[in-house]
Amino acid sequence: MTRVVIVGGGPGGYESALVAAQLGAEVVVVDSDGIGGSAVLTDCVPSKTLIATAEVMTDLLEAGQLGIEVDSPRVDLAKVNARVKLLALAQSADIESRLAREGVTVVHGRGRLDGPARVVATHDDGTESSYDADAILVATGAAPRTLPSAQPDGERILTWEQVYDLDVVPEHMIVVGSGVTGAEFASAYQALGIPVTLVSSRERILPGEDQDAAQVLEDVATRRGMTVLGQSRMQSVARDGDVVTVTLADGREVTGSHCILALGSVPNTTGLGLEEAGVRLDDGGFIEVDRVSRTSARGVYAAGDCTGVFMLASVAAMQGRIAMWHFLGDAVAPLDLRDVSSNVFTSPEIATVGVTQQQVDAGKTAAEVVLQPLATNARAKMQGITDGFVKLFISPGSGVLLGGVVVGPRASELIHPVTLAVKERLTADEFANTFTVYPSISGSIAEAARRLHQA
Repeated sequence: MTRVVIVGGGPGGYESALVAAQLGAEVVVVDSDGIGGSAVLTDCVPSKTLIATAEVMTDLLEAGQLGIEVDSPRVDLAKVNARVKLLALAQSADIESRLAREGVTVVHGRGRLDGPARVVATHDDGTESSYDADAILVATGAAPRTLPSAQPDGERILTWEQVYDLDVVPEHMIVVGSGVTGAEFASAYQALGIPVTLVSSRERILPGEDQDAAQVLEDVATRRGMTVLGQSRMQSVARDGDVVTVTLADGREVTGSHCILALGSVPNTTGLGLEEAGVRLDDGGFIEVDRVSRTSARGVYAAGDCTGVFMLASVAAMQGRIAMWHFLGDAVAPLDLRDVSSNVFTSPEIATVGVTQQQVDAGKTAAEVVLQPLATNARAKMQGITDGFVKLFISPGSGVLLGGVVVGPRASELIHPVTLAVKERLTADEFANTFTVYPSISGSIAEAARRLHQA
C-alpha cells in the first residue's frame, strides 16, 4: 500500500489526508500543535468567532434606527474569549475524529524530514519514531512576525494568537498594522465598545485591497470613533506597568492599555530538514512549489502558509487536495489563483475574486467596470444598511465576468455566485439573467451585471 506522511495538521494537512485516505493510501499525519493548526486553534476560527460577537454588538448599537431601543450593551470579554477557545477546541476535536473514522493515523509530535522519503517525529517525552513514505506533504503553516523593537509579552503587548487570554476589557487598544489581520481586530474591538487606534505605515487601511472598498471601511471606522493614523510607521513598542507606548518613526507616541502586533507572518520552515532533503526555499524562507504543490525534491509536496502562495485556509486546503490528487493519479487541475475568493471580516466585510481595480488602473488588464451602491437596494434599506457596494469587472469584447468586489454585511456569502461566474467564464448577460429573490442584497449583484449589458 502507498504510504503518505503529512507534516502538519492544519487545513493543508488534514484536507490532503482525507483525500489520500479516500484514494486508498495509508496516511500518517505528524502534528505538534493540534489538528486544525493555527487556522482552527489560534487564527481563523477564534478570530471569526470574536468577530461574530462583535457583529451582534454592532447590530445592538445600531438598532435604534430600526425602532428598537437597547440600553448600553456591554461585553464580558472573559466569557467571550472562553467561548472562542471552547469552539476552537471543539472544531479541532471534530476534525481529528473525522480523520480517525477515515483510517488516518495521527501522531502527536514535531515532524522533520530525514531525506525526501522519511519523516521523524519527536514526541513530548523526547522519544522519536520514524515513518518511511512514498510521498511527503509539508504543511507546517506560519507564525506571527515580531520585531526586536516590538516583542510581545502575552499580557499587554500581544500577537493575534494571544488576544484570547484577555479577561478584562482593554481601556484603549492600539493595533499596529493595517493589513487584513490588523483591520479585522481593530474593527472587532471597536465594535465591542473598546477605544481603538490603528497605526498604519501606509496611506490607508488595507493597502492591498480594492481602494474603493478600503475607503468605505475607513470612513465607517472613523465615523464610529476609531482613530486611524496613516503614514505612521511604528518604530518600537514598550510597556511600563499598565501602559503600552507605541513610538512612531517621526517621534510621536501613542499610549494605550494594550497593543496588538499585526506585522505579517513568517513561515514555519526552520529545523525541518527541508533543504537537506532537497527542498528549495525562497529568500523569505517559504517553500517553493509549482501549481500542483510539488517542491524541488521528488516525492515531496507542500501546502498552505509555509509556501506563501496565498495565505488563506481555503487555498491551503486546495493545495493539499491537489497534491494528493496529483501524486495518487486522480484527475487534477492545477491551482488557479484567478478563481480564489477572499474576504476581510471587518464591518462592513470586503470580499473579492478575480481581476482587481489595481490591475485595471495599471493597464495590466482591460476591463469595463461598474459600481452599484447597496444604498439603493430595497432589502438594504429595510435592514438599515447604508454603506457598501457591488463592483464587477468584465472583458470589453466578450462580456465575460473577470472579477468582482462586494462590500457589505455578509459579503463573504455574497461573493460566491460571483466566484462561480468567474470560474465558469459566464458573461455579464448570463449572470444578469439568472433569477434573484426580491427583495435581497444579491439583487444588487444582478443589477450591476445588467448595467454591463453590451447592446
